[in-house]
Amino acid sequence: MILKLGEAGAIRLLVSSQVLAEAEGALRRKAPDALGLLALLLDRSCAEVVPLPTTEVVERLQRITNHRGDAQVLAAAWSATADYFVTLDREHFLNNPVLKGAVPFPVGTPGDFLAWYRERLGGE
Repeated sequence: MILKLGEAGAIRLLVSSQVLAEAEGALRRKAPDALGLLALLLDRSCAEVVPLPTTEVVERLQRITNHRGDAQVLAAAWSATADYFVTLDREHFLNNPVLKGAVPFPVGTPGDFLAWYRERLGGE
């Protein structure tokens, strides 16, 4: 649904180059035939690759996430002024009590994002 919202131009999808590299690597190992589909979905959803964040922001967020790679992804979202950070990573993001209030955007699952988005539209 999030990709469809991007395709419709209802939302702006941002993705870091690190997330793209991780997704591509996982698909190459587990489902190489799906690489073309990933490229098609990203293109149709108008996903934008955001610039790399500064080292300063990454280091600040690494103290919160306790994981360099995840800090880089979070820092990319921060630097791109994202409105919402969608993730399924419970260990470093969703169940991290320090994270709430430490970043200027909500962090949640795809379902959390869709509920947040509906609320902003005034729907139920």
